[in-house]
Amino acid sequence: MVQCLAAFLDFCYIARQNSHTSHDLDKLDEALARFHEHREVFIDAGVRVDISLPRQHSLKHYRRMIELFGSPNGLCSSITESKHIVAVKKPWRCSSRYLCLGQMLLRISREEKLQAARREFTKQGMMEGSTYSYTAMLLEGGAPEPPALEDDSDMEDEDKDLGPSCGPKVLSSISLAKTSGVCIHDSNPFLF
Repeated sequence: MVQCLAAFLDFCYIARQNSHTSHDLDKLDEALARFHEHREVFIDAGVRVDISLPRQHSLKHYRRMIELFGSPNGLCSSITESKHIVAVKKPWRCSSRYLCLGQMLLRISREEKLQAARREFTKQGMMEGSTYSYTAMLLEGGAPEPPALEDDSDMEDEDKDLGPSCGPKVLSSISLAKTSGVCIHDSNPFLF
């Protein structure tokens, strides 16, 4: 089991390098072969019935993908999972689950507008303190003080957010799989 985990870690460390040579890719294949050889111990020990996991299967494709697209530079698939949770799972849970796509998109749009408003309010100094302290300040004749602007002249160009790009727009559509359910139409329920 230790040799299996060591081979897997060797694979991971080689795959996460910033650049790869053909010698590195050969070592990557060797580490993967050792991992596949030693992982059978988990079946022999009765820990697993079989070893067929999607992320382990994707290891077979790393060399080819590195050759085609370059080093992944520490890219992790959990990054997209966290975005998927915010963009799909949470809005889905808040929907009625009937014709939910429109509900989900409306929720996402509203959340983005709230985030933009919060950023703008913070920029104008309106998010400091509590509502009570803000109201008391206004009644005393005070005004919110915007925070000092940060000097971003030392930031690299790639770190600056330039807003949405003005490139061509893409027409697209999204459709969800049809699910069975009850639809009320003219007071007559029917299955769709």
